[in-house]
Amino acid sequence: MKKIKLEILGLSPSQSQAGSFALVLGEEMGNRRLPIIIGVFEAQAIAVQIENIVPNRPMTHDLFKSFADGMNYTLKEIFISELREGIFYAKIICTDKVREVEVDARPSDAIAIGLRFDIPIYTTESIMSEAGLVANTDLEEESDDDEEIIENVDAPKKQEKLRDMSFDALQKLLDEALLHEDYEKAAKIRDEMGSRN
Repeated sequence: MKKIKLEILGLSPSQSQAGSFALVLGEEMGNRRLPIIIGVFEAQAIAVQIENIVPNRPMTHDLFKSFADGMNYTLKEIFISELREGIFYAKIICTDKVREVEVDARPSDAIAIGLRFDIPIYTTESIMSEAGLVANTDLEEESDDDEEIIENVDAPKKQEKLRDMSFDALQKLLDEALLHEDYEKAAKIRDEMGSRN
């Protein structure tokens, strides 16, 4: 099975799910994006590591790193292995130089831990095909109406417009939001697209 390497592109609050964040991963050598909705604590653990903030006391993911280091375990990779009923599953691949072990984890926890070990994140083609979004880098200038919808997604009137839009029109808006690295808007549009499945 061919694995697709991912990188973290962004982390933004989800307006559609209170207390949640959209973690956007992107193909290292491609233009597809994989948004994953995660909890506030996991988002904080990821953001702290990305921003190189050292907390006063170790967080749970820091404790995991200390424990693994103390037991001479090396982490090799994070693997987002499954997508079932809209829920992502991941594995942390680690070794003690004698045997390799796969530890089941939520993707958010696995990524927070993986960042602390500076290891790569992978997924499968089937997951990217099912849940990935293609960011179109060759978009033409959008119409004023589309710009208004993107800029005002929070307004109830505009949310109704999102619900009334065709899937193709939503895909175009999503591509534009991703192109401009506006992951919060991309998450809103993605949520609307996901609610139709």
